[in-house]
Amino acid sequence: MFTKIIASVALACTSLCGAAFAQTYPSKPVTIVVPFSPGGATDIMSRTLAERLRHRLGQPVLVENRPGAGTMIASEFVAKAPADGHTLLLAASSLGIAPSLYSKVNYDPVKDFAPISQVASVVHVLVVHPSVPAKNVGELISWLKANPSKANYGSVGAGTSNHLEGELFNSVAAVKMTHIPYKGSAPALTDLVGGQLQVMFDAYASSGPFIKNGNVRMLAVTTAQRSKSLPDVPTVAESGLPGYEAMPWLGLVAPAATPPAVVSRLHRELVEVLKEPEVQEKFRSLGLDIIGSTPKEFSTFLRKDIVKWAKVVKDSGAKAD
Repeated sequence: MFTKIIASVALACTSLCGAAFAQTYPSKPVTIVVPFSPGGATDIMSRTLAERLRHRLGQPVLVENRPGAGTMIASEFVAKAPADGHTLLLAASSLGIAPSLYSKVNYDPVKDFAPISQVASVVHVLVVHPSVPAKNVGELISWLKANPSKANYGSVGAGTSNHLEGELFNSVAAVKMTHIPYKGSAPALTDLVGGQLQVMFDAYASSGPFIKNGNVRMLAVTTAQRSKSLPDVPTVAESGLPGYEAMPWLGLVAPAATPPAVVSRLHRELVEVLKEPEVQEKFRSLGLDIIGSTPKEFSTFLRKDIVKWAKVVKDSGAKAD
């Protein structure tokens, strides 16, 4: 009985301390750590959010780029940062995928982070070289089965979401495309346009110009529902491959022990920012669909996403080191 009383008192103190801390939060500049180099869509998105959050939080909100090691450098840095809400991570899908791909990962994507919100999904599309005689996913699958040795698909690197989207397609469609990894989207798209590749799963932000000028043909988006940015483009599932779904995402997380009241404040302010028309237009221009989920929804999604891609990695034998 005495032990239960002590535990209850400790819990009450923790709650009161957390609430008191939240009332003074933030007490100094907040840093959003971005696991990619400056200039890309994720970096631009982060700076857009930082500028808006600065006004709502009453403190400077800085963006710090820590690229490298499949986003693990930034993720590990934030996992070990003080859990006071002043250091946040703009996480990508690779946060949960990395432990399945790399032999050594110095963080746990579930235990070491407090989800704030899944901010947006990255619009990825399935594109083919014009020489591929397919106008939809069903026709592509038929062609792949009839030409098993002719299909190469490119990615922006081994273990990336583009790579795993192709492996998931192989598995669900029972086909065998050969994966060719590149160091970035630009060289892969160059080879797709040149006919060295036949298929690619890519961000619309980078492949869009090639689609518009007819260098490549877009067949579908990879998400379960149609993209808000491309409402007239069918999903892979509805275009010939039921059960296929791949959604690269970006979300905001904090170190695991961050007080719930601080997480709640950050989520509340972030959701308000995401409602701003200028922010919504900026996201669309970057090929991003806004989500704005709750911390609980984001946590549930992350756990399921980890399991899903771990199976794809295991079945395909993909490794990044």
